[in-house]
Amino acid sequence: MNSHPLPEIQIIEETDTELEPMYSVIIHNDDATPMDFVVEVLKQIFFLGNDRAAEIMLAAHVKGSAYVQTLPRIEAEKRVQHAHQAAGMQGYPLHFSIERE
Repeated sequence: MNSHPLPEIQIIEETDTELEPMYSVIIHNDDATPMDFVVEVLKQIFFLGNDRAAEIMLAAHVKGSAYVQTLPRIEAEKRVQHAHQAAGMQGYPLHFSIERE
């Protein structure tokens, strides 16, 4: 009987420092962008359902800003850029920002 040694298996544990930091996307209220446009941006660019998009829009309207969602930095920046472009094409000052968690 020919026995071969088993290969050594190394277990690598993932730590929080190895993960990409997450960022919160924040929407800011303005007095010019129509509410229905804001809801559509939240649905089309941030992939939110109609009810959730309407909740966020109303929260921003009442409080001045509202949390949208948490994403990796690159994805958050990409979606915010698309939202700003969509608003700019319509002449609206809709603004989003991102904050590291």
